[in-house]
Amino acid sequence: MILEGVMLQVKKGMEQEYEEAFSKASKIISSMNGYISHELQRCIEAEGKYLLLVRWETLEDHTVGFRQSHEYQEWKHQLHHFYDPFPTVEHFQKVDLS
Repeated sequence: MILEGVMLQVKKGMEQEYEEAFSKASKIISSMNGYISHELQRCIEAEGKYLLLVRWETLEDHTVGFRQSHEYQEWKHQLHHFYDPFPTVEHFQKVDLS
């Protein structure tokens, strides 16, 4: 499993509109091959700051399957205009501590 982590900064005053748009756009990502789950967390200390966590079966499910799809174009259309600055996406693997 791969964890996609994205720190998002939403333009001031657009937080409610963003959350509504994200709720609708969630149907897009959750329909993708290799998708496991996602969650959006609102920062307590910084207004307009969110953390998006998405679990994928493989890195390629996100970077190729989703990012190169028609569905991603719709995701971008619905959400990307809310971000300033544009976020950096990072991918993580669980560390085996045993």
